[in-house]
Amino acid sequence: MPTRQRILITSGPTREYLDPVRFLTNGSSGRMGAALAETVLERGELPVIVSGPVALVYPDGAEIHYVETTEQMFECCLQLFPDCNGIIGAAAPCDFRPEYFSEQKLTKSEENNSIVFRFVATPDILATLGQIKQQNQWIIGFALETKNGRDHALRKLKRKNCDFIVLNSPKSIDNETASFQIFNASGELCADLNCSKKTLAKEIFTLIDKYCIVTTKEMS
Repeated sequence: MPTRQRILITSGPTREYLDPVRFLTNGSSGRMGAALAETVLERGELPVIVSGPVALVYPDGAEIHYVETTEQMFECCLQLFPDCNGIIGAAAPCDFRPEYFSEQKLTKSEENNSIVFRFVATPDILATLGQIKQQNQWIIGFALETKNGRDHALRKLKRKNCDFIVLNSPKSIDNETASFQIFNASGELCADLNCSKKTLAKEIFTLIDKYCIVTTKEMS
């Protein structure tokens, strides 16, 4: 049976529910994940997408696993990663979830005009995969920052054991074009781009091809 690279891609937002109808999320559209999947297919490889809730349609030919919460995305990636050549963490999973879930809808009344929530951290997907990645696997992270972007991105790069990390800002959310910087594992700036997400996807794979160890895994 022919072999193809299996590239794991996380995409879109996650949701963390407060009660049966309300949840925390963000504006991630999944466009970056879709652009990466298109590029993988053009290369003759298989994109394995783990996606939160999105409105867009991913390209035909991709293997898609839909999830909702960060915990679900974490568990799905943990299961899929050992059979993939690498992962690109383009999703924007929630970093925190409510400590308690209300089984009933939270309602406002004259006696109750405020509410306090306690939040706990969700699993760090890339940091966990970074601990178990093999020598023939690679990890590409994304860091969306609002201040001290380079410093935060480089800390994430080390903590998550990434081969590269892509720094961007909230301006990239649900936009086709934005500014991106790519840093390698040594913290060196490899690319400084203002471009479409499809162009960024191609640049990411140019770097993977040049610097990352790639060993084809046989598809099951």
